[in-house]
Amino acid sequence: MTPSARLTKPHKKAFRDDLVAWYEQGKRDMPWRRTDDPYRIWLSEVMLQQTRVDQARPYYERFTEAFPTVEALAEADLDTVLKLWEGLGYYSRARNLHKAARLVVDQFEGRFPDTYDAIRALPGVGAYTAAAVLSIAYNRPHAVLDGNVIRVLTRAFAIADEINGSRTRKQLQMLADALLDPSKPGDFNQAMMELGATVCTPTSPRCPRCPLRPVCGAFAAGTPEAFPVKKKKAPIPHYDIATGLLFDDEGRLLIQRRPEDKMLGGLWEFPGGKREQGEPIEETCRRELREELGVEVEIEALFGKVGHAYTHFKITLYAFRCRLRAGTPASREGLPLRWVTIDELADYAFPRANRRLIEALTERRQNPTLFDG
Repeated sequence: MTPSARLTKPHKKAFRDDLVAWYEQGKRDMPWRRTDDPYRIWLSEVMLQQTRVDQARPYYERFTEAFPTVEALAEADLDTVLKLWEGLGYYSRARNLHKAARLVVDQFEGRFPDTYDAIRALPGVGAYTAAAVLSIAYNRPHAVLDGNVIRVLTRAFAIADEINGSRTRKQLQMLADALLDPSKPGDFNQAMMELGATVCTPTSPRCPRCPLRPVCGAFAAGTPEAFPVKKKKAPIPHYDIATGLLFDDEGRLLIQRRPEDKMLGGLWEFPGGKREQGEPIEETCRRELREELGVEVEIEALFGKVGHAYTHFKITLYAFRCRLRAGTPASREGLPLRWVTIDELADYAFPRANRRLIEALTERRQNPTLFDG
């Protein structure tokens, strides 16, 4: 039996009336809920992808202060956008926001589009974001499907199919569409997400407080945490990365910009790369700087070691203090390079692991002896 086939009148009443009433009475106060500006709603939805509300809020406030309109965002340079985004992660979101803002200005005269196809055509906009903006900003009947909504639906209807498959996702979308209150699509979608974020949580769900408890199959069976059913994840790989803190005679550091079409694209970093199997980590640093910049370096000391976890892998970053022995640094890939002081590093957007090195550099700059390891 498909999820939609299990839909009953009590289900529709609970979702459309009881859930929406619960949301209207106790919804959290958020700055993006105080506006009907499609640009700001779009911005908030992009920021909230893979990011908690408490993390996103200060970024949203700084971003809207710097770029109060889509025109302001379109006029900004990418370095400024990435600097404001620094620390929020998933930097392709910022790059796509910037590209999309320019398209909105160029193709729609600065008015955020109000049709599904037009919104979906913008860089970085998927089905969820398009449905969220259309329902919240324009009151259009499009149901969202994100992690919170999937959890609510699979528990309410006790759906035991693995959610990783496209077939299950399609059925869940059909179920969300069937449940959607067409008269209040924005409130309905936000109520679903609010319930998943605050009550129907991944662990220790607060079932006694849930407005859907009377129709929830997982609650009736006493197994809410058994849903949603997910395929077991493969072990997360780990990589050792060596990076060079390459100083010139004036005490400046060399930084380079990452390609925009790669992970962490557009951010600045200290040059380096991945350790090859069986390779001494110091040699990794020498080899990478030779391959990337065409230079030979002398490694003076290990400056520091930083561990960091990304979504699909983990790294240990080894940073070596280096001096130039031969050659003039030039990016083999044609990437921008700059020599900057430690103070000037604050003006550039860096990945988080590099930023932790910068914090240590700033702390140690008054005491050169601390550079010895």
